Amino acid sequence: MQKATAIIAAGGAGLRMGTSTPKQFSELLGVPILIHTIRAFYQIPAIEAIIVVAPAEHREHTQALLTQYQLDDRCTVVIGGTLRQDSVRIGLARVPDDSPLVAVHDGARPLIIPKDIQRCLDAAAHTGGAILAVPVKDTLKAVAADTAIRHTVKRDGLWQAQTPQAVRTDLLKEAFAKADQDGFVGTDEASLLEHGGWPVVVVEGSETNLKITRPDDLLMAEAILMKQQPPPHMRIGHGFDAHRLVAGRALILGGMEIPHELGLLGHSDADVLTHALCDAILGAIGAGDIGRHFPDSDPQYKGISSIKLLRHVIGLAAENHFRLCNGDITVVAQRPKLAPHFPAMQTILAEACRVEPEAINLKASTTEQMGYTGREEGISAHAVVLMASQPA
Repeated sequence: MQKATAIIAAGGAGLRMGTSTPKQFSELLGVPILIHTIRAFYQIPAIEAIIVVAPAEHREHTQALLTQYQLDDRCTVVIGGTLRQDSVRIGLARVPDDSPLVAVHDGARPLIIPKDIQRCLDAAAHTGGAILAVPVKDTLKAVAADTAIRHTVKRDGLWQAQTPQAVRTDLLKEAFAKADQDGFVGTDEASLLEHGGWPVVVVEGSETNLKITRPDDLLMAEAILMKQQPPPHMRIGHGFDAHRLVAGRALILGGMEIPHELGLLGHSDADVLTHALCDAILGAIGAGDIGRHFPDSDPQYKGISSIKLLRHVIGLAAENHFRLCNGDITVVAQRPKLAPHFPAMQTILAEACRVEPEAINLKASTTEQMGYTGREEGISAHAVVLMASQPA
């Protein structure tokens, strides 16, 4: 089995998806499309290096995702070019010298089957170049600019190209040099080899190897993926916390400072809202409570932002293969009025929890001047979360 390097072309803008971020970062069952794609290549022992070609403005985000999903040990992120051909050329320059084969794959083809990757690599090792493809099954029509049908295209011998496209590394470099010399721009790696006169063979792939281009593609991919894996395991967690109000302390709730003459007393910033959310998440994954992970006897947590603690808790949940679906938090305080601050809190908490802001619901209540919260001696918070398992 020859060693190989994968180049994941993830530099596109994905404008047809209608999203504000490139399609490869859209989530498929709670996990970014790009992560699904890379995980498939991780299952191929022959692939010792994976080069992810990303847009310049999303390089840091791409690297953060690889770290979050523990895929950064074999992956290198590079900035792509204007065209796909430019991006693959940049990735090709980073392929290790001792890698005889390279497999180029679209970052937005998350349902690639690992065995098909290996079949493509095996064929390229014997012939020099091979691509996954499927026979065209629909009737094809040649259509004029005015949408009138010109004629029916015979589909005999027609195949729909997919990726990966595997090539001997030295051959692909020659193909790029030839294309540059002639000013040729191809639509894929096979077209570069064709231009140079090198043969490419087809390995029959799968209809499920979809390229996510439009919103409907994402729906189909979700349906296929749900059939391929067991339903997620759901867990509920509940958290409660309370802190005393004192003079001389800032009032921190939901990661932001709230104007008030009193603040909450605690070893950290005493953000009772965030503490309750942390406890709820820890409870859902069976990991104890916030005191076990961040004891008030440890000086490293003195005055620490509770949002940092929340990020750590979310990371711990991810290590245990759980993600937050939604959180519902109620703050019990006589004063101050908190509702005007909730939108900003939602944004802060959602970023730390790696979810959309609407997944975090915040409410405030008083106790009609009853009890310690009613007497303004302290503030308490209750949190309930729903967590879902995700693939390892």
